[in-house]
Amino acid sequence: MTAPLALILMPLAAGAATVLWARRNLLVATISGTSMHPTHRPGDKLLVRRLPAGRIRAGDIVVADIVAVPAYGAAPSSGPAPSRVVKRVAAVPGDPVPASVPRRAGETSVPEGCLVLLGDNPGQSLDSRRFGYVPATDVVGKVVGALTGG
Repeated sequence: MTAPLALILMPLAAGAATVLWARRNLLVATISGTSMHPTHRPGDKLLVRRLPAGRIRAGDIVVADIVAVPAYGAAPSSGPAPSRVVKRVAAVPGDPVPASVPRRAGETSVPEGCLVLLGDNPGQSLDSRRFGYVPATDVVGKVVGALTGG
């Protein structure tokens, strides 16, 4: 390969690799409700990094695909089409179950494979206070920054 051709192809290849990585690992989520107010407002666009459930920590803001059911226990992963939501991780496996979250008799800590997800605006949030634990596998990724707003 000649030097001038290499000077053209190398940046193109690097750019293509960067775009491919970004498409596989990043997504943009748009806030549509007030459950995360005042941290995020309707219309805010958030940059989300896809992560395995084991890398999620309490305090992280995450995007999850959940089936929000107003029933005791975990939000099921199957059944009706899931809703994509943005919530804060209030507790991870082994953490104490927050008093406002439904739990099974005698349960004091969040079970393995589950998370407690809460909105920052309790009066306007359909979250673990209503439907209990969320399977950690329902988490799509962690919010890493705001593109607009928040």
